[in-house]
Amino acid sequence: MILVTGGTGLVGSHLLLDLISEGKNVRAIYRTQESLEAVKKVFSYTHPEAEALELFDKIEWQKADITDVPSLAPAFENVDLVYHCAAMVSFDTSKDNELRKVNIEGTANVVNFCIKNEVKKLCFVSSIATFDLKPGEKEITETSFWNKELNHSMYAITKYGAEMEVWRASQEGIPVIIVNPGVIIGPGFWNSGSGKIFSKVNSGLDYHFPKTTGFVGVWDVVKVMQLLMYSSVRNEEFILVSENLSFKKVFEMTAEELGKPAPSKRLKKWMVFTGWIWQEASGVFSNREKHLDSRSSKSLFQHSFYSAEKIKAELNYNFQPVHQVIERTSKMFKEEHTT
Repeated sequence: MILVTGGTGLVGSHLLLDLISEGKNVRAIYRTQESLEAVKKVFSYTHPEAEALELFDKIEWQKADITDVPSLAPAFENVDLVYHCAAMVSFDTSKDNELRKVNIEGTANVVNFCIKNEVKKLCFVSSIATFDLKPGEKEITETSFWNKELNHSMYAITKYGAEMEVWRASQEGIPVIIVNPGVIIGPGFWNSGSGKIFSKVNSGLDYHFPKTTGFVGVWDVVKVMQLLMYSSVRNEEFILVSENLSFKKVFEMTAEELGKPAPSKRLKKWMVFTGWIWQEASGVFSNREKHLDSRSSKSLFQHSFYSAEKIKAELNYNFQPVHQVIERTSKMFKEEHTT
C-alpha cells in the first residue's frame, strides 16, 4: 500500500493520477469533501469524465489531518511507501504559528508513524527555499546548506525544520528521499501558488518584478519522485529545477500562450515597501490576509540560480523546458475557462 499525504494539492493530485493510472494500490489523506473536487478536476484534464471518476474511485481516501495524531493511525495501516506532499504555504506573518504546526509538527507526526510502522521508504517534498548560496559561489547546489544567520521567511524556516524531521527518520532506519523543487508550474489550482500566474495574467496583470529563481513542471516533479522511490537511492536530497528564469520572462511566456498582453510595468522597491506599510496598517483593522512579508518582500528583487545536475546525473534525467510546461498548462487553463 502506498500512502500520499497532501493528495488534494498540486503535487499530490498529479502524483495520485500517475500512481493510480499505473495500477498501484493507493491511499490518500484528505481533510474536506470540497478538496476532493480539485483532484477530480486534475484527473479530468487528461481523461474523459467517466474514466477520470473511475480512476478517482480506485483511490482509498482516508479523512485525516497530519497535525491530528489519532486520525493518522488508520491511514498508516499496512503502508509500505509514503509520499509526504502535505504542507502549508503562506507568507502571512499572522500565520507563523500555523506554519510551524503544519510543516514541522505535522511532518514529525508523519515520521513517527513511518518509524512505528517500519515503512520501506519515505519521499518528502521540500523546497529550494531550504538552500542558501555559499560565499563565492554563483549557483546553489545540494551542498549549499542552510545559513541560520540569514533572515528567512517563516515558510523557509518551517520547511527546513520539516527536513530535519525527515532526516531523523533516516537515523531510525527508514530510507528517505527529499526533493527540493523550484516554483512548480502545473494545472488545477488557479487561485493558489503558481496557478495565480495564469489567472492574474489572464485577468490583466500590469506589473512584473525582476526576481530570478528556479522553475519546474509538476509532471517532472512527480515523475522524479517515483523514479527515486523505486530506485536504490536512499538518504539523499535533490534539487528539481528545469530552468532559472525571471518572473518577467515567465509572465511574458504565459501571456503569449493565453493571448493576453504581457505585464509592461516594472515593480519598484518603493512600491513594495509602501504596499507593505499599508498592508500592516490595514491589518490592524481587518482580518484580510497579508500577501507581503517584510522578510520576503526583498526577495522580489533578488536573483537565485539553482543547479539540478545531481538528479540529472543520478537518473540520466532531462527536464521538460519551462516554455513547454507553460504551453501545456495554458492549454488546460483556456479549456477550463472557455467552457
